[in-house]
Amino acid sequence: MKQIWTLFALLALLCALTVPALAAVGGETAVKPAAQTVSEEELERSEENTTKVRKIWAVAGLIGVACFGGALGMAHSVAKAANNMGEQPEAAGQIRTSMMMGLVFIETVIIYALIVAILIIFVL
Repeated sequence: MKQIWTLFALLALLCALTVPALAAVGGETAVKPAAQTVSEEELERSEENTTKVRKIWAVAGLIGVACFGGALGMAHSVAKAANNMGEQPEAAGQIRTSMMMGLVFIETVIIYALIVAILIIFVL
């Protein structure tokens, strides 16, 4: 039970770190240094690059969390199914079918995370 709460805490931390990554750049780059003059075009380009880098980090975190969670779920379900098939060989066909359906649903969630990541990169 402690491992599950640790995993949820890590997931919450990663989510909290990716939220500011998509936020717009505030006034931190709007301040011009006294010794240098920066054109507005260079400033916009700098803000655009910063936003792209933040998007990349957000997508990396999203895909990392989705794949990590999916891999843990798949490993757990396959281990339990193998254990149950070893204990009840006569029910192996039903256990295998249920396991495969569960794996399909887990993989679907990972594919949805990939689609969201692609949307973040190309649309936002």
